[in-house]
Amino acid sequence: MMNTQSGIEEDAVLIGQTQISQCLNGVFDAMALRCCVELRIADIISNHNRPTTLSEIATAIDHSPSINIDGLERLMRFLVHKKVFNEIPQAEELEGEGETLYAMNNCSKWLLSDAHLTLAPIVMSCTDPVMVSPLHVLSRAIKEGGTAFKMTHGEELYNFSLRNPKFNRVFNEDMACAAKINLDAIITSYRNGFLGLKGSVVDVGGGTGVAISEIVKAYPHLKGINFDLQHVISTAPTYDGVTHVVGDMFNAIPPGDTIFMKWILHNWSDDDCAKILTNCRKAIPKETGRVIIVEIVQQPKEDDAFSDTRFILDLSMLAYFSSGKERCEKEWKKLLGDCGFFRYNIIKMPSLLSIIEAFP
Repeated sequence: MMNTQSGIEEDAVLIGQTQISQCLNGVFDAMALRCCVELRIADIISNHNRPTTLSEIATAIDHSPSINIDGLERLMRFLVHKKVFNEIPQAEELEGEGETLYAMNNCSKWLLSDAHLTLAPIVMSCTDPVMVSPLHVLSRAIKEGGTAFKMTHGEELYNFSLRNPKFNRVFNEDMACAAKINLDAIITSYRNGFLGLKGSVVDVGGGTGVAISEIVKAYPHLKGINFDLQHVISTAPTYDGVTHVVGDMFNAIPPGDTIFMKWILHNWSDDDCAKILTNCRKAIPKETGRVIIVEIVQQPKEDDAFSDTRFILDLSMLAYFSSGKERCEKEWKKLLGDCGFFRYNIIKMPSLLSIIEAFP
C-alpha cells in the first residue's frame, strides 16, 4: 500500500518535470509552425477544397523524388497532435483502405499565406534567426543591462531594420499583419467611441497609414492624419480622407481633435512616454480632446486566452528594445497622471490589447 503523502509528493515532482518539459519543447512548437508556413501546407490543403492525403501534399510541395515523405508525415503527426490540422482516417470516409486525410480547422486557417487575416507573417518574423539569436544572451542582458538584440547584432532593432532590407520586409509584414488583425477588434469594440468623435484623428507613429485609413473608411465623418518619420511616410500610399504628415513625436505632434496611438508606447521608457504624452496633450483641445491608446494592459492575476501571449510579449520587449515594457493598469494610471491625463477608461477587447481613453 502506497504512502499517501509520498504519492502526493511524487505526483508534484512529476507535474513540475512536465511543466519544465513543456517550456523547453515550446521551441519545437514554433519551428514546426515555421516549417508549415514555409512549405505552404495550409495553402495546399485549402486549395484542394477537401481533406488531402500526404501524397497530395508532398506532390504540391515539391515534384522532386528527393522529398522526405517520412519527415513530412512526422511533421503532420505533430501538427495534428497540436490541433493545428485535423486528421481523418480515410476508411471512415470511403469504403476500403486508403491514406490518412488531413483537413483544415479554425487553427490552420490562420496559417494561410494570402488570407486577409493571417498569422503566417508573424510566424515567420518571430522564428526568424535575427529574432531568435538575441534570446541566447537574454541572461547577459539582465545581468549587465542593455538590450539582447543590440548585444547580438551591434545596434538597436529599428536601426538594424533600416540597414537590412530582407529582415525589414519580414518585420514590416509582421507589423502590417498584426495591424489588420487588431484593427477589426478596435473598430468593432470602439464603435460608439468613433461615432462620437468629431474633426480630425491624428495617428501618431501610424506607419504607412493602414490603421488610420481603415478607421476613416469605417467612420467617414472623421478626417485622418497619419504622422510618422520621413523614411516611413515616403513609402506610404495615398488613402481617401487621410493626410500624411512628417515629423518626430518627441519634438511635436500635429494638432488634432483626437490622438490615436496603437502599440507605440510599449516600445519606450516611462520618461520617453512622458515626452510623447505631453506632446499629445499639447496637440488636442483642453476641453474636448482625448487620446486613444491601444496597448496591452497586463493582468497578472487574471487568466484568459491571451494571458500567456501578454507575458511572452513583455519578455520580447525586454529582449528586443532598450526600454520597452508591457504595463499594468497601475503603471498606466501613474504615467497618464504624470502627463496631465487624470481621467481614463479601459475598454477590453476580444484581443490581447485593450483601448485606453485618456482625457486632459
